[in-house]
Amino acid sequence: MVLLLFVDLDPGLASLRPLGGFFVLHTEGASGGASEGASEGAPARPLPTLAQAYTNPAPDVSRNPLIFRVRKVATALRAPELRVAASVTHQGLAARLWSVALGCAALHGAIPDLDAGLLRWDADGSAPDDLWLTDVRPLPGDAPTVADAVLHGHLVPLATALRAHYRLAPGLLRGNAASALAGAARELDRWAHRHGRTDVAARARSLAAELLAHPLLDGAGTLTGTAFRRRSCCLYYRVPGGGVCGDCCFTRPPRSSPRASSG
Repeated sequence: MVLLLFVDLDPGLASLRPLGGFFVLHTEGASGGASEGASEGAPARPLPTLAQAYTNPAPDVSRNPLIFRVRKVATALRAPELRVAASVTHQGLAARLWSVALGCAALHGAIPDLDAGLLRWDADGSAPDDLWLTDVRPLPGDAPTVADAVLHGHLVPLATALRAHYRLAPGLLRGNAASALAGAARELDRWAHRHGRTDVAARARSLAAELLAHPLLDGAGTLTGTAFRRRSCCLYYRVPGGGVCGDCCFTRPPRSSPRASSG
């Protein structure tokens, strides 16, 4: 049965497209240039891999794609300080990675290998044109494999890179990762029920619950059905007009020091 599911994980990952832009992962044209059969909208220049973005020590925006992305987010949101934009950047990329992995796992019981060296990233792009997978290599869609692919393969090195440049508390980053996972599962559950795919909804809920119990996420919040309440704040309330998120630990923007709400 697993082998049959792997067959369904087609090279173009076309089954992800109906789920929405955050779930889509391009698989062509990732190295840039106009190649035969490349996806419409393929990048016109070579892109760095996410591995390069995580390990780039350069502190300037022109050489480091992660710093470029944080600055771009800060400008778009009119963020009062860069660590707020860094938190939003972290949660946005986490949501993209969780969505791809959870979507494939729930639909097919398999995920593509999301090795950071295979994923190219356009730090100036938005979903779904930000991520490009250079090779589709099927892996099992069980919770340990998904955790290894997303948590260990991406969110740990991403958190390390962001903490090297911005003052982000570990609890905030853990909460971001958990919130992004719960959000992906919730969107997938809604899609599944709209399309009569109760099997997909059940797999998404089960995977999300198991992943939230992972040692790197355990204690980050409480999952009740598909609703999640985190125990930390992502700092989005500090964005002009931002308010608090639906799963925030606060019910209203706090008046206390922002540093106290970051962990």
